[in-house]
Amino acid sequence: MEWLRADDYWLARFAFQRALAAIYFIGFLVALRQFRPLLGERGLLPVPDFTARVGFLDAPSIFHWRYSDRLLAAVAWTGLVLAATAMFGLTDLVPAPVAMLAWLAMWALYLSIVNVGQTFYGFGWESLLCETGFIAIFLGNAQVAPPITLVFLVRWLLFRVEFGAGLIKMRGDGCWRDLTCLYYHHETQPMPNPLSWYFHHLPKRLHRMEVLGNHFAQLVAPVFLFAPQPVATIAGVIVFGTQGWLVLSGNFAWLNVVTMALALMSFDDRALATVLGAFLPADRAAAGVDAWFGVLVLAVTALIVFLSYSPARNLLSRRQLMNYSFDPFHIVGTYGAFGSVTKERDEVVVEGTMDDRLSADTVWREYEFKGKPGDARHRPAQFAPYHLRLDWLMWFAAMSSPMYHEWFVPFVLKLLQADRPTLRLLRTDPFAGQAPRYVRARLYRYRFTSPDEHRVNGTWWKRELLGDYLPPVSLRQRA
Repeated sequence: MEWLRADDYWLARFAFQRALAAIYFIGFLVALRQFRPLLGERGLLPVPDFTARVGFLDAPSIFHWRYSDRLLAAVAWTGLVLAATAMFGLTDLVPAPVAMLAWLAMWALYLSIVNVGQTFYGFGWESLLCETGFIAIFLGNAQVAPPITLVFLVRWLLFRVEFGAGLIKMRGDGCWRDLTCLYYHHETQPMPNPLSWYFHHLPKRLHRMEVLGNHFAQLVAPVFLFAPQPVATIAGVIVFGTQGWLVLSGNFAWLNVVTMALALMSFDDRALATVLGAFLPADRAAAGVDAWFGVLVLAVTALIVFLSYSPARNLLSRRQLMNYSFDPFHIVGTYGAFGSVTKERDEVVVEGTMDDRLSADTVWREYEFKGKPGDARHRPAQFAPYHLRLDWLMWFAAMSSPMYHEWFVPFVLKLLQADRPTLRLLRTDPFAGQAPRYVRARLYRYRFTSPDEHRVNGTWWKRELLGDYLPPVSLRQRA
């Protein structure tokens, strides 16, 4: 099956697989450090409660067999080790079937985490990582030639990510059509980074140019991913560059870096040789496409083409779905981001007190989160591609009552218990491990300070109290 060879994409596969392995590594690291307090046996949304009401066929996961925090740790550590071996190229030193089993294990383990992760894993980049990881299983390693059908399936995925995001914007918020969305977005995005304040204060003319550039990168450039070289490489460069711009301006977990990794598969060896030429296998001409490998690749290609019907139809629909998986294995899905842009930023600020009685003189102290805005003097930090799951959901929580966020009251109860795993998710505990008597949550409106305000007092944010989000609650009866 030599006709399946894609001899111009050895370096693209090399770069893509290592980038994907690095993202897997981060994903498993996040699970190791955050899963237990969020979803563990005593977490905010315990996995055993979820698996008791949701069947395996609806959410395939090894945790339907049984769940324990130890098993989760074993899954995460196994994923970390496998990702590290792929990241450092050890999977290229073994026979192709062994390498494929390693990629299969990473995909199955991460899928098992995602499918029981509930709202904490309900982000589009989770499905995107699973879908990308599934394709990566069948790309082979240095022992076999890159298969051309999978090169184009990766581009098909990239096309759906970018074109879907572009369409959801044009069909959504009017500010994308009048080019004003970035007047607000850098300030109101879920988790600003150290440069977001500066991006927000760029001239409005540049903001409009940013939006135009985004429309070109998402609605025009992706079409040329399927063109001959060097046009496909140029399209990939445009996507890669605009995603890099997004990395500079905000914290979007690994959404941007996965997209950048996908874009690498549009670069041919001539484009990558300057940087990665030393990694071209000297004996690549001898590496063929064995019959078993070719048959498997063609079967997977047919499966993905078949499953692509619903996502492709969704792209053409006026009721386009965003970040939706059409199968429980997350093999082919639909993607998009920021179909609507919030114009104002509200934040839930959680406070506690050690006072036994509440009065006008009660001293309340704030819990500070690692990534979400709190203290007006604290500069937004850079965390992406690492993902702070609780901080992201706090952004969504501010948009509606806590009754619509089933994890929020359990989170407050954990604070009242001074639960150590939960407190480790935060930047500061104002009570140094002691249990507060009362906890409450208040809703504030935040905006970036102006350059003059920042120059005078050094603050990054200015906030205004809107009212109570959750009234004071306690584990003990009032005296």
